[in-house]
Amino acid sequence: MPSARRSPALLALLIGITLPLFAPVASAGVEPLPFATVFSASASATSPEGLAWRPDGELLAYFWTEGEQRELWAMDASGSEPRRLVTAAQLPPGCGGGRGPGGCAFRWSPDGETILFIARGDLYLHRLATGETRRLTETAATEEGATFSPQGDRLAYVREANLYLLDLATGREEALTTDGVPDEILNGTPDWVYWEEIWNRNATGFWWRPDGGAIAFYRFDSRGVGEYPLLAYGEPYPTLRRQRYPHPGGANSAVQIGVVDLASREVRWLRTDDRPDAYLVRANWSPDSRTLAVQRLDRGQDRLDLLFCSDADGTCKVRLTEEWPTWVNLGDEFRFLADGGFLWGSDRDGWRRLYRYPASGDAAVRLGPDEWAISQAIGLGPGEEEILCSAFRTAGLGPAERHLLAIPLAGEVPARELTSGRGWHGALLAPRTGTFVELASDADAPRAPRLRRFDGAEAGALPYLPATGIDPASLPTWRYLTIAGPEGSRLPARILLPPDMDPEKRHPVLMYHYGGPGSQVVVDRWGGGSDLWHKALAQRGWIVFSVDNQGSLFFGKHGEDLLHRRFGETELAGQLAGVDYLRSLPYVDPERIGIWGWSGGGTNTLYALFARPGVWRAGVAGAPVTDWTLYDSIWTERYLDTPEENPDGYRQASPRTHAANLADGLLVIHGTADDNVHPQNTLRLADDLVKAGRPFEMAIYTGMAHGPYGPVLTPHVYARMREFFERRLGVPSAP
Repeated sequence: MPSARRSPALLALLIGITLPLFAPVASAGVEPLPFATVFSASASATSPEGLAWRPDGELLAYFWTEGEQRELWAMDASGSEPRRLVTAAQLPPGCGGGRGPGGCAFRWSPDGETILFIARGDLYLHRLATGETRRLTETAATEEGATFSPQGDRLAYVREANLYLLDLATGREEALTTDGVPDEILNGTPDWVYWEEIWNRNATGFWWRPDGGAIAFYRFDSRGVGEYPLLAYGEPYPTLRRQRYPHPGGANSAVQIGVVDLASREVRWLRTDDRPDAYLVRANWSPDSRTLAVQRLDRGQDRLDLLFCSDADGTCKVRLTEEWPTWVNLGDEFRFLADGGFLWGSDRDGWRRLYRYPASGDAAVRLGPDEWAISQAIGLGPGEEEILCSAFRTAGLGPAERHLLAIPLAGEVPARELTSGRGWHGALLAPRTGTFVELASDADAPRAPRLRRFDGAEAGALPYLPATGIDPASLPTWRYLTIAGPEGSRLPARILLPPDMDPEKRHPVLMYHYGGPGSQVVVDRWGGGSDLWHKALAQRGWIVFSVDNQGSLFFGKHGEDLLHRRFGETELAGQLAGVDYLRSLPYVDPERIGIWGWSGGGTNTLYALFARPGVWRAGVAGAPVTDWTLYDSIWTERYLDTPEENPDGYRQASPRTHAANLADGLLVIHGTADDNVHPQNTLRLADDLVKAGRPFEMAIYTGMAHGPYGPVLTPHVYARMREFFERRLGVPSAP
């Protein structure tokens, strides 16, 4: 955002003025994108993968794939010509071939002289000076979360629910905990529901003390948590995997944080448990190694305490408390500062903002401009004078984009906008130097990653090969607008129109949505396969439309609070407003409108069809929650409270309650290996529909997890959906 000024067209977009819908959307006479290409490798660009800065911030390493050969390359922060860092022959087994990093990852040592590779569950150490790669572990079990000590002389990792320490000089390995049992007692790694709902699938289970003398770690006792059986349908008999999965109102894992002293091997347990049902959601060491900051969230999730815990005796004191009548949103903005103060993120004024707290006292200073909200605190710049953040304007359609702000820690100094133009901008920030990789795209085109400096200047471009199977410029383009919503609101929306569309003809419409607190589908970001599928449909005469409701990110914390203790109503009102808008367009066929969504979008598809039969001709629900008592405890209780506290809310929000109302075409899709939304949801709904005498269609995919991933599975699922909508909406099948 140094060019703070925007084009008039973009300003119109941000304040919610409808753009002309009949601007050119594709070149005339362009052959439609083949559906077989949409999910193929040729539809994806080749770009650097697994990006990681050397700890001094002067060198960026990444995987680069040419054909079937993958190697580790590097580029200086100055943007010099890339050079090969580790050849394919030097990479461990499992790292050197195929497209994408797969199961191979790497980490820099603190001194930048060696690289740790994690491949096929084992650890390898590569010394750059000699080109030697040494295998560190060779076990049947997987080493998880391997991390260098701050001094680089040791590694810590988890194996079979125990925390291990490996001395790199001697090769000696030692178990720091010995009571771990997979699925029962977990040391140094979170249980499934923490990994999914607390850490957003980017989990951390242990934390090195900065002086390297101790490690803080999670301990979960999951023995009281109920188990869900997941079957793998092999031959001649299925095999069973049991997953610890807490349901709303049921028992969660008992969690503690311990600190193991590496000199004595003694474990000291932090005394955080005056609220025994609370979640311990974050942990950060102070730079002086004396304090571990732990965030403790009540089970009701309406109170978040920041605890400062003494490393000397394990005692904890509440440093500040964040409360909200509905729930407190978790973030990852906390950082200790060199002067003893810290940064904190909060929605206390209705939008996510940053606050700076001094070393003593509670008088916080709010950072950043009033018209912006924070989506991610990326990292501190050189000298801790500014923090790089991903942010969006709160007005109009501003939340459809993400931009990069450099926010000064001195509150009276204005922030600097480091990106401009439309689209979605993220960054990978280098330590110390402040150079960062800008990762950007918009809904109509991907972009090559670029190196930028903290002053906003460009330092160079990373290698990038555009997709060979598609030309984004030839595809229909998204148009952004706002439409009339409930209670005088203006709802954000976007629409794809067929190229060279004749407004005198009537076209079928496919609506795509998600819903849920703080969610959004109206984004100006390259979406890959599913968006390409939508564009391929538009080339064949379809209109594709999305609208976000009043509980979405566009309306801030007060908007998402509309969904507290009641799901479905607000989401449905948004989609009905979308239908009203579509019916006002003379080129829309009001009798041929379909709706689809996945996961939460699948749930809301069911709710829409069951609550308002006859509005949509047909719908597809992928991996839907059909009964909220069957979903996990942390996510569901955050918004609905427990079933005992809110029985009517659970009943009314669950699609199964209203299944007998089905009067339109319905296809439900689910995978047998879905460990997030269990297939039990779809099977119970199917039983309800059978008992109610309602016809429906169902597609069960053996071995599919929560989403359709893979070169065979993905195109099959989308082809199944396309065939269903073409048949139900009376659209001639594409060749």
